Amino acid sequence: MLWIGIIAFLLVGLTVIAIFVSSPMKIPREADREGVEDAAALQAYYRASRWPVFTFERYLILKALNQIKPIGQIIDVGCGPGFLTAQISRELPEVKVIGLDINEATLKNAKRTWLPDVHPKLEFLIGDAQQLPFLDNSVDFVISSLSLHHWADAHAVFQEISRILKPGGKFLIFDLRRDSPTYFYYALKIGQAALAPKAIRKINGAVGSFWAAYTPSEIMKTIQKIPLENLRIESRVGWMFISARKPGNL
Repeated sequence: MLWIGIIAFLLVGLTVIAIFVSSPMKIPREADREGVEDAAALQAYYRASRWPVFTFERYLILKALNQIKPIGQIIDVGCGPGFLTAQISRELPEVKVIGLDINEATLKNAKRTWLPDVHPKLEFLIGDAQQLPFLDNSVDFVISSLSLHHWADAHAVFQEISRILKPGGKFLIFDLRRDSPTYFYYALKIGQAALAPKAIRKINGAVGSFWAAYTPSEIMKTIQKIPLENLRIESRVGWMFISARKPGNL
């Protein structure tokens, strides 16, 4: 009887732990938990962009992108060091790809890495996501990865994306979601402490990004008043895809 009691106690304990770690995080959005990216952090992010976790992120995005089959011109908003931007350019050689970022030092790294004579249909521009430097109805497709949580005014950015898209143009946004399962958050926290370069730990990069992330319901409220079609938010374990189409025909 003692063993039965011990086993029952362990099963109950494991069940409670499983429920806790799989339950969604319920924390307020705090964008200031991530420090300012200094020169050391930018170089650390540049080196880390080759790590398997970011390679997997790009795989997920390219897989989703290939299902959409964009044509014409693609703008990568918040492109960072340009690894995703360059991969899109390689895999879709008939498409013009422009990487846009507000950080000049980041773009210098991108331009040094992805030279125009090797990537003739790839370009990098400095610009603010809240004031995109493109004409109304001039862009076929907008993509963005791990930039959304940096947008202080997400509504303004989505409005800008809608403004520059041609009628029938589409966008695809990838980012963390703050209501991810608890185990995902702690895995991120442990991974940052154990594996992240010192410069990223110093600014609380990965964990700060999680606290700054939006939830799908927050994004839905943000976008719902913008005239868009086929709006979808696909939630995964620790991230989400947001996609929509501007009304009209290309």
